Amino acid sequence: MVTFDPRGNGRSDRPGDYEAYRRREFAADALAVLDAAGVDRAVVVSWCDMGEALILAAEHPGRVAGLMLIAPALPVREPEVPPYPFDQVLDTDEDWAKENRHYWRRDWRGYLEWFFSRCFTEPHSTKQIEDCVGWGLDTDAETILAGFRGWATKELDPETVVELCGRVRCPTLVIQGTEDELVDPERGVALAEELGSPLVMLEGTGHGPHARDPVKVNTMVASFAGVGPAPAPRTWTRALRRPRRALYLSSPIGLGHARRDLAIARELRAQVPGLEIDWLAQDPVTRVLEAEGERIHPASAWLANESTHIERESAEHDLHCFQAWRRMDEILLANYMVIDDLLDQEHYDLVIGDEAWEVDHYLHENPERKRTAYAWLTDFVAGCPCPTAAGTRPSSPPTTTPRCWSTSPASPAYGTGPSSSATPTTSSPTSSARTSHPSGNGPRPTTTSPATSPASTRPPSATARSCASTSATTPTSRSVW
Repeated sequence: MVTFDPRGNGRSDRPGDYEAYRRREFAADALAVLDAAGVDRAVVVSWCDMGEALILAAEHPGRVAGLMLIAPALPVREPEVPPYPFDQVLDTDEDWAKENRHYWRRDWRGYLEWFFSRCFTEPHSTKQIEDCVGWGLDTDAETILAGFRGWATKELDPETVVELCGRVRCPTLVIQGTEDELVDPERGVALAEELGSPLVMLEGTGHGPHARDPVKVNTMVASFAGVGPAPAPRTWTRALRRPRRALYLSSPIGLGHARRDLAIARELRAQVPGLEIDWLAQDPVTRVLEAEGERIHPASAWLANESTHIERESAEHDLHCFQAWRRMDEILLANYMVIDDLLDQEHYDLVIGDEAWEVDHYLHENPERKRTAYAWLTDFVAGCPCPTAAGTRPSSPPTTTPRCWSTSPASPAYGTGPSSSATPTTSSPTSSARTSHPSGNGPRPTTTSPATSPASTRPPSATARSCASTSATTPTSRSVW
């Protein structure tokens, strides 16, 4: 996986020349990164591509094995007409009027907050919005303005887009959210038609599905790139001849979990003779388990270290548990993907998760990934504001996204409330009583691809025209998630 900061952002240079920010310059940067990384050919995954990824695939076919476009901002029918002039002093700064040179210089943070709130429109997106605003503040308005003279000069014209589409020879895939507020979803539809590409519509998703629905997008990237786990050699055994197997996930944050989990494992073996238990765990838990003769699954080596993160968070002996977990979203996603791949490869009758927050959260977000029985337990249950008898709800901090506990028979809860302790359950991951993970549902919205496009997002005009009415053709295939 190769990623890089586009010019004008992150740790890359900030040239002051307008010509340095042309789309072909960004495509040339991607080639330079591939060369520096020693990568001859790569699958390119681009978010909100405004031309550089398309140029790369069309003009350098030997370097691009496949092109995956997420929420592409490429016009094939009509150029965009912004609702407000970019250089004119306006008498309002409401909504799309913030797309204005003078407003950027006056309130760059205010623009970023507005822009990314339109980027991530799904509920519980505060973490993604805050991360993006923070990254946007790593640069400034003057740097961005050096290469920006309005959207009319930023994106490729439709004629160029169509010509480039005709030259793309590698496999392609277009992914588009149906509730994208920055790029008209019909742009993705029209581009897929022009490329003759499969199209995946993500129902209810906004502009950044790789950040808000990362499990779905990660599995699509792996499938498209052909880098998913290879089928492991194995012998199929009839169910009645098959030994019972359990996969035990034990949290590394506090060795009390390991002691408790060992006691549970001993009792399970007593009740289910012949039960085989594999452990997916990290240091220091693995040392405790190995001393007891337990089997550590080899996939444990792929887990990102949670203990290191918590140690860094508490370096000054001051640990804010909620924020520490919230800032661990990338680690949790990475570890869930390890577990997801493992369950694709091996059969387990039961998965037990002791403080396995990543599994709890991502199975709630992706219930179709639940392939076997699942028990979850915890010794930490946080309280959250709930409706009062008068029907009102106390306000909660703006960065939290709690759901209320429910103990009604129609909606069984994971626990009975804040006093619950070590409560194993086998509730469906779609139960309305589940709590959202503090991370805000996903990883940082970084572009995750070999030689990914460095394009930044670009909002549509309020008068964006639909492409659907101008085309009678359909993409090669179309699916809706």
